[in-house]
Amino acid sequence: MPKPFTPKVITANALIEGDVIYLAADDSWVRDLAKAEVITDEAIAQVRLLDAQARASETVGVYLADVKPGAGGPEPTHFREDFRRTGPSNYFHGKQAEADA
Repeated sequence: MPKPFTPKVITANALIEGDVIYLAADDSWVRDLAKAEVITDEAIAQVRLLDAQARASETVGVYLADVKPGAGGPEPTHFREDFRRTGPSNYFHGKQAEADA
């Protein structure tokens, strides 16, 4: 029996900066998961993924990531995605420093 489809966002890394980015409903890339388009239909997810993967001049490593509803927008369901959205962990800088400011 196939696993039921769960809500997803399209994520990648920005080609130039390397930042984690998410595809918004207006086809723009955003750096805030709360602004990402949440896709609940498997067929639409596959079409949106193919479109995003075709934008190789902007991104690298495009894929679908599982999310769940949260108070401030979608929340990752996997540790990897939660880790990615907070930025590098080798020292306190970037997104980590901005979150506490």
